[in-house]
Amino acid sequence: MLSKQQHIDYWADTADKDWVSVDLLFNGRQYLHCLFWAHLVLEKLAKAHWVKTHGDNIPPKVHNIVWLLEESGIDLGDTAMRFLEKYNQFQLSTRYPDYVNDIYKVCTEEYTILQLEKVKEIRQCLLKML
Repeated sequence: MLSKQQHIDYWADTADKDWVSVDLLFNGRQYLHCLFWAHLVLEKLAKAHWVKTHGDNIPPKVHNIVWLLEESGIDLGDTAMRFLEKYNQFQLSTRYPDYVNDIYKVCTEEYTILQLEKVKEIRQCLLKML
């Protein structure tokens, strides 16, 4: 049976591995998928925090980063939380065909760079708080 710390480490370690995929997808000009994987990174870090602050070692099977952070007592400030509210759209991006066509148009290289800059800041903040 895994300890609480091992569960936290699992989420943080898999987030680090997924961060490598974010870079590969960006360099491969797969911007929508890059942003989707970046969402997974933040979601996994939020789940690590959820495990850290709750008695249960298994976080809920939800993808809403804001909800996970709020349930963990983490407030990254208004700007970051508003960003994450909008960024949650990328959890859906590769799952529903009608949504994919619209969001592909938005995910230009420039847009992706701007999104990733904010994701990097939040990622670093969440890592430091673990």
